[in-house]
Amino acid sequence: MKKFSATLLLFSAVLLSLSCHLLGQETDLPDPALPGENGYVSGELIYSLNNRPTPQCHASTIAETPSGFVASWFGGKHEKNQDVGIWISHLVDGKWDRPIEVANGIQNSYTRYPCWNPVLFQPDNGPLLLFYKVGPSPREWWGEMMSSEDDGKTWSPSRRLGSSILGYLIGPVKNKPIQLEDGTILCPSSTEIIDKGQLLWKVHFELTRDLGLTWDVVGPINDGIEFDAIQPSILTYEDGSMQILCRTMQDVISESWSSDDGLSWSPMAATAMPNPSAGTDALTLRDGRQLLVYNHSIRGKKSPGRKILNVAMSADGKTWKPVLTLENKKGEYSYPAVIQASDGLVHITYTYDRESVKHVVIDPTKLAQLN
Repeated sequence: MKKFSATLLLFSAVLLSLSCHLLGQETDLPDPALPGENGYVSGELIYSLNNRPTPQCHASTIAETPSGFVASWFGGKHEKNQDVGIWISHLVDGKWDRPIEVANGIQNSYTRYPCWNPVLFQPDNGPLLLFYKVGPSPREWWGEMMSSEDDGKTWSPSRRLGSSILGYLIGPVKNKPIQLEDGTILCPSSTEIIDKGQLLWKVHFELTRDLGLTWDVVGPINDGIEFDAIQPSILTYEDGSMQILCRTMQDVISESWSSDDGLSWSPMAATAMPNPSAGTDALTLRDGRQLLVYNHSIRGKKSPGRKILNVAMSADGKTWKPVLTLENKKGEYSYPAVIQASDGLVHITYTYDRESVKHVVIDPTKLAQLN
């Protein structure tokens, strides 16, 4: 059972007020986008619902390589099933090719674990990296990685990342790393642990300066009590500061800020953006604006939950404006991944009702202007 205190009771009251306010705001969101409108360039499933490689899929990721785009996700009978592996598809001549499985959780002839949350990352110099998790649950998984010298066509053998004072290293837990000026890859990460019978979500960072051979760890930066925060994404600013946005169980997206390249972080705080305990992703556009992909909802029977998926923009990371609705219908549309390509267009992938992965392209220059 969660710990309660005067602080938490006050916090809960604030969230209740915010939740009621946000439920009223849902009718003010943009209508679902159509190609050619408000910067929405295109949207398509990576594979047909009638020709699925696995019954279910989830947690996609996307990267741009020198030869084009690569997407990955985990797929199998269902999440947590031991047959769940990591799948890859390439965008070739404008079409996604047939997905193939590139990793699984086979340990030996009698033990196999499910795979989870792949993250693709293309460093400035070096091979394409694929991070993913293996284990029976998020409380027991560990990180593994592979690399590709030919833009994801073939892959090196998988290897475990190792351990730290926090337990197993897992690399980026859901969202892409960023690369600092000195070449360091800063991976946003988190843990889900049971402490004295309580489930706690905590955010930390894993840093590598040699493409995953050795690691340093920063954090955890929160105690998992006021905010059960996981799955951060990293935003950057011209003054050198960083901001993370996190999934929580408190019906809001939480944030923290750093002014020293991610070595220390401010106390976790609530943003004004809702969160139904679902994954988000965000990026800093090359023009300095911030873009967030998220479910504009909270948990509850009267809330759309993961049935609605949105894009919001911000100039400063503090005031956000919903500018695009990607989905708003029966089903689950969740766990987005977002990158900005070399031509300036924004590419988003997300879970399409657990049956496929949808790929959307947006022109950020044509999104509704911020107030």
